[in-house]
Amino acid sequence: MASGTTAPPPPANLRRIVAASLIGTTIEWYDFFLYGSAAALVFNKLFFPDSDPLVGTLLSFLTYAVGFAARPLGALVFGHYGDRLGRKKLLVLSLLLMGGATFAIGLLPTHATIGTAAPVLLTVLRLVQGFALGGEWGGAVLLVSEHGDARRRGFWASWPQTGAPAGQLLATGVLSLLTAVLSDDAFGAWGWRVPFLLSGVLVIVGLWIRLSVDESPVFKEALARAEARRAARTAEVERLPLVSVLRHHWRDVLVAMGARMAENISYYVITAFILVYATTSAGVSKQTALNAVLIASAVHFAVIPAWGALSDRIGRRPVYLLGAAGVGLWMFPFFSLIDTGGFGALLLAVTVGLVLHGAMYAPQAAFFSEMFATRMRYSGASIGAQFASVAAGAPAPLIATALLSDYGSATPIALYVIAAALVTIVAVAAAKETRHRDLAEVTPGDDAQPATNRAADAHSV
Repeated sequence: MASGTTAPPPPANLRRIVAASLIGTTIEWYDFFLYGSAAALVFNKLFFPDSDPLVGTLLSFLTYAVGFAARPLGALVFGHYGDRLGRKKLLVLSLLLMGGATFAIGLLPTHATIGTAAPVLLTVLRLVQGFALGGEWGGAVLLVSEHGDARRRGFWASWPQTGAPAGQLLATGVLSLLTAVLSDDAFGAWGWRVPFLLSGVLVIVGLWIRLSVDESPVFKEALARAEARRAARTAEVERLPLVSVLRHHWRDVLVAMGARMAENISYYVITAFILVYATTSAGVSKQTALNAVLIASAVHFAVIPAWGALSDRIGRRPVYLLGAAGVGLWMFPFFSLIDTGGFGALLLAVTVGLVLHGAMYAPQAAFFSEMFATRMRYSGASIGAQFASVAAGAPAPLIATALLSDYGSATPIALYVIAAALVTIVAVAAAKETRHRDLAEVTPGDDAQPATNRAADAHSV
């Protein structure tokens, strides 16, 4: 059994693998962002009608944040079985769970029909969404990372990352179309259900594509080596992936969590909270705000592969640090532009913010994948990414809305994002550069030494 560098698949196969990961992450993020947009626009009235409008928005964002609370559990469960059974099986399950929960939200009775049971059911379905997304991200990026080679890994692995803006683009586009053609009363009565119900069609397409790809060759080799050792009874009892991650890669988990802070917080401020701020403080219509996020998401989608390719040339860390510093510096101009109330200024604010965010998000997939050994990679990457989301993305719209309510100013919100950027800069600056690593040869507790020095230890992966 080979233990060195796994030959990359033919270009046609790699493109199919990328497509399978991208379609899945697009659907998952479509479902997730659709909820966030609806929480900002209509859920406060449909599920919390007895509250003050801003308080209703806070409660709506609280159910939004609940989904993040389930993501670490999803990371643990999917990571464990993904490292034991393979990436593909778990990715199919995550897609079914997310799509099913989203479709069910489209059928959910509102507060006017069943009273307080409505927000309770909404919260339960949101938990299912979060659980599924907690397992989706790690598997999707690993499936691509482990099929490709180190030379262009940053580029290819960045494509599943484009599922986030693609999902945002799709969710915002559908909502924008509905709000344009429907009256406010019609949208509130039934129009908001349409994009949730469309998720059922998207899941069927995603499953058809995702079931057609092969398991990661790097994982299959590592699994075969582990089974051979067990058959020969030459190895100790294999530890749980979570235990191995915490024993050998705890520093990498902390780096990944710190790296996620600015990336996660800035994204949800720029794309979710902006729908609240622009409409309540800047006097911008819902349609105008949605259109700005829609166009900016298209630009975001386009620049992510470019940032990923740049990380292959100059390294993951320099690109990531550029994005973190850029987002921090952009926050005050960001809100100043929105305060003008003009569409052009709003569009510029959101677009620049998302371009800078892309410099963090694009290399993240390869960066996190390269930190961990194969039989604990799904667990390690997922834990680092999703545990950070509880402290970062989950409360970001909630905190931003509360700061706006308390201070009536964007200054505290800008300082909040800047503080997150500083945390990320420290974490990434403390990390090792990983772009030259061979994923087949990353060993537990691995440092940044050349692959040739690690080959002798590859059997322990």
